[in-house]
Amino acid sequence: MIRRTAALATAGMIGFSLLAAPAFAQTAPLNAPSEQKSELSSLPTFADLVEKVSPAVVSIRVVEEETVASADIPDLPFPPGSPFEKFFKQLQPKGPDGKPLKRKAMAQGSGFFVSADGYVVTNNHVVQNGKEITVVLTDGTEMKATLVGRDQKTDLALIKVKVTKPMPYVAFGDSDRLRVGDWVLAVGNPFGLGGTVTSGIVSARGREIGAGPYDDFLQIDASINRGNSGGPTFDIHGNVIGVNTAIYSPTGGSVGIGFAIPSNIAARVVTQLKEHGKVTRGWLGVSIQPVDADLAASLSLDKPKGALVAEVTAGSPAEKAGIQPGDVITRVNGKDMADVRDVSRTVAELRPGTNAAIDIWRDGKAKSIKAAIAVFPDKIEMASAGDKAAPSGDTATQSLGLALGQSADGVVVQSVDPNSEAAEKGIQPGDIIVKVSGKDVKTPADVVEGVRQAKKADKSSVLLLLRSQDQQRFVALTIKKA
Repeated sequence: MIRRTAALATAGMIGFSLLAAPAFAQTAPLNAPSEQKSELSSLPTFADLVEKVSPAVVSIRVVEEETVASADIPDLPFPPGSPFEKFFKQLQPKGPDGKPLKRKAMAQGSGFFVSADGYVVTNNHVVQNGKEITVVLTDGTEMKATLVGRDQKTDLALIKVKVTKPMPYVAFGDSDRLRVGDWVLAVGNPFGLGGTVTSGIVSARGREIGAGPYDDFLQIDASINRGNSGGPTFDIHGNVIGVNTAIYSPTGGSVGIGFAIPSNIAARVVTQLKEHGKVTRGWLGVSIQPVDADLAASLSLDKPKGALVAEVTAGSPAEKAGIQPGDVITRVNGKDMADVRDVSRTVAELRPGTNAAIDIWRDGKAKSIKAAIAVFPDKIEMASAGDKAAPSGDTATQSLGLALGQSADGVVVQSVDPNSEAAEKGIQPGDIIVKVSGKDVKTPADVVEGVRQAKKADKSSVLLLLRSQDQQRFVALTIKKA
C-alpha cells in the first residue's frame, strides 16, 4: 500500500541521443531472417497469461482522514512529559470547535475481481481506514466501491462495485499444490503504476512473519513493492494462488522477498465475508505453546510435535471436554499436528457447533477426547494470577538456578541466576510456579520434592508450569546430576 499526503513527485525519463555512428558491428535489424524470428518466438513468454488475467486486476485508491499533527513539527529533543512537550502540543492546529483539524490522505493498493458482479478482493490494511474507496480498471475507468467485510487476522477484505455489465474475473487455485521453485506472476499497482507485471518463483512455503495468529505465507521473489498490497499472485495457468500482503525490505523497495496469503486460506475467508460480512472461526479455548526438544524429553514424547496446552479457559469447550494444562495436542480429526500453527489454523477452520476428535498426549500415554467446537469470542477472559504478594522465605533450588519464596499465590520466583538455563528460557522474578512434573505445588518444598522425584525417575529435565501475569507456559529445565 502507498500512502500519500502531499502532491505526488514526478518521475523524469532521461534519454540519450546518438551523436555519431560508431564504427562497430550493428545488431540485426527488425526485419531479420525468418530463421532468427522463429528462434525468438520459441523463447518462453508470459505475454499470453498477462493478456488473459490483467483485465481482472485493479488499482484501489482510498481516501482517509487523519489528524493534523502539531504543525507536523519534526521530533523534538524533549523527554516525554516535560513542560516543553506540553507547550508544543498546544500548537496543534484546531478547528473552530476546538477539536484537532483533520485532513485527507490518499492510500493506494491493488485488488482483483473474483466474480462478474463486481466483488473485489484486497488487503484489510488497504481499506480499513477508508472514507472513500475507488476501484480503477486497467482502461482508467473509475468506480466507487463499498466495503462488504474485512478480516484483520488474515489481512483480507472484500469490496464491491456496482456494475452494468459482467466484469472480467479470476478464480482461486489450489495453493497446497504449489512447490518451491514453481513459477509465479504478480500483477498490481506498485508506487501507483497500475498494471505492472513481475515474475519469479515460490521461494518458500509456510512462512511465519508475525503478522497474526494464522501466519502461513508463501514467500515469492517476484518484485513486490508498495502499492502491490492486495494484488494477486498467479500460477502459470492463470489461477490466483496468493494475495500479496507484505515485503521484507530494509530500504522500502523490493529486495526479492515478498509474502502472499495462500489462496486456500483466502478463498475460505472471502466466502465468509461475502456471505456474512465477517469471519467466524472455531474455538477450543486453550493457550498453547511450542514443544521443543527439552519439553518433548520431559513429557516422554519421541520427538517435538504438536502443541502443549499451557492454560485452559474457564467454561470453554476444552475445559468441558476434560483437556488439561500439560496435555499435548497431537492430532485433530485424524490430522497430525506438527506445531502450534497447525493447531491454531486447524481449530479455527472447524465449523462451530461440530464435534472434533482431539488426540492428546498425557502422562506418557495417548488419549482421544471429543470436544464441541464453539464460536471464537471477540474477547477472551483468561484466569489471572492477580496482584503478586510480597514473597517470603528464601528456599534456594540451586540445581535450577532459582531462588524461591512463598506468596499468597503460591511459589514465587524471587531471583534467577543470570548464567542459568532458567534465565536463558525467560524465567523472571515474580513468576509463579504452578506445577512441577504435572503436580500442583503450594510451597517451595513441593518444588524441591518435585525435582527430587524427577531425579529419582532418572529424568534428564523437569517440567515447570509457570504463570506470569495472565499467561501460563511450560518450561523444561535440565536437572544437574549430583
